[in-house]
Amino acid sequence: MTTRDPVLFSSHDLQHTASSPRRRRSQSSNSSRSLSTKRSPSPIIAFSPTPLSPDAKGVKNITRKVIKTLEGLGHLDSIDMEEQECEGDERGDLSEASEVEAALNGAALHHETQHGDVAPSQPKKIDWEIPRKLLHSSIGFGTLYLYTSDGDVKTVILVLWTALAVIVPADILRLRSPGFERIYERCLGFLMRESEKKHTNGVIWYILGVNFALTFYPLDVAIVAILILSWADTTASTFGRLFGSRTRRLPSRTPILRLPLAPRKSFAGFLAATITGAAIALGFWCFVAPVRSQVSWSLDSGVFASPNNPTSILPALGITGHGLAGAGGFLGLGAISFVAGIVSGVAEALDLGSLDDNLTLPIIAGGCILGFLKLLGLLSAPP
Repeated sequence: MTTRDPVLFSSHDLQHTASSPRRRRSQSSNSSRSLSTKRSPSPIIAFSPTPLSPDAKGVKNITRKVIKTLEGLGHLDSIDMEEQECEGDERGDLSEASEVEAALNGAALHHETQHGDVAPSQPKKIDWEIPRKLLHSSIGFGTLYLYTSDGDVKTVILVLWTALAVIVPADILRLRSPGFERIYERCLGFLMRESEKKHTNGVIWYILGVNFALTFYPLDVAIVAILILSWADTTASTFGRLFGSRTRRLPSRTPILRLPLAPRKSFAGFLAATITGAAIALGFWCFVAPVRSQVSWSLDSGVFASPNNPTSILPALGITGHGLAGAGGFLGLGAISFVAGIVSGVAEALDLGSLDDNLTLPIIAGGCILGFLKLLGLLSAPP
């Protein structure tokens, strides 16, 4: 019988050794089988806690200590004990190697992050929806052509209702028949958004919005509302995708009236819609509207150009004079353009739940512009 020198362990090493239940079971089973073999006395274990190295290679130093300690422990047991522990040691080594590899990978990632060595993530590809936007914008040019060529409004409305009578049943069949859906999307899918492929086609809401404006608004106001739908909505979408990530998001509600705004809308898209709406009103009433005789506002007469101008409320308020005098001239045109721009930006950014903006945008824009013209008429007295 020989005695061996005491083996020094750190507290970290002892915890690692004591946490292996397979080794303790292996030791007990080996001692029961080797009754004839006398075991050496248990080694005297002394604790000497050592602090971990704080430098960047601390993980590697700890790994070396663990490997050296395990090599020393292998000599404490007999040959029979080593054979029993072979399978368990292999699994333990694999587990330890995985832990060490994970620790080293984590340290390397932390080091790269601190020094800016991590490769930047690829920017998300923008879907510009070019075919859809071309169709969307072309309707505005067609509307201007019909207005300047003295087209019959009733005929246009009838044609749109006829088209809707064909599109609506086809869209219902598309949502209910997988076979027809494949054929439909193969022919017209490039004009649809991904969100529309499982819901109602946006063309239906577009036609409904246009027909509403042509039916219930004066023709010049209806044309401006359709142009806002065709062009302001397109520019808002384009500039929102282009610069939306560089500008802040819109607030959840408007400062006045507390109207809800869509959380996905950006200030870039709102500004683009506002500028486009103002430019549409300015250009239309300055250059295009005079082509026809019946208009709601003119540069010379203001709101008095309309035969349906409301009676002034100035006498009822005890105000003498002409008030706004019809709000004609470039000052009145600037006021109308400003209101049209704000209305375009807000109407395009509104969050109205499941309602499609192709329906709500021309209705809201046309209604607000017509209301502002009526207000100018109420505050004006004829000369």
